[in-house]
Amino acid sequence: MRNSKILVVLAVAFLIVALPNVAVSQDKATAQEVVAKVKEAASALSKTGDLAQFNQKQSPWVWKDTYIFVEDCDKNVMAAHPLKPELVGQDSLSIKDTRGKSVLPEGWCAAAKKPSGVWIEYWWAKPGEKEGSRKLTYLLSAKGTSYVVAAGIYDDKASIAELSKLSNKK
Repeated sequence: MRNSKILVVLAVAFLIVALPNVAVSQDKATAQEVVAKVKEAASALSKTGDLAQFNQKQSPWVWKDTYIFVEDCDKNVMAAHPLKPELVGQDSLSIKDTRGKSVLPEGWCAAAKKPSGVWIEYWWAKPGEKEGSRKLTYLLSAKGTSYVVAAGIYDDKASIAELSKLSNKK
């Protein structure tokens, strides 16, 4: 009888510790999801040219801990951002990460026009947080437009090389 009580207490303790971690891991977007959503968003933007859908917090383009944002390569400005509307219209190269570096590297527009797109790295605050975390962002040109569609993952371990292999797959 005493052993079964100990087992019940241990099982409850395990669940209290394990369940929050399971919930947190399910709330993190994966690199595969980001590539799929960016490709879907780039296709939608190519067809409609409608930026409004990417400025809405409540939309299919905002999920888990990430979101789609759009840059305009002709005007060199942020064209759409669902969580930080104050960035819309800002010069893309003037947007700094939490470490003071430019978010977008030189040549990012040309790189995003490759069929496989491009991954970049910078430090950005996760939605709802103030401190910056390592963010790896996938950018892909929306064919027939001046727009580049992007979304990212917060990951301390993934490398640009392994993510590039993922986005090169058809």
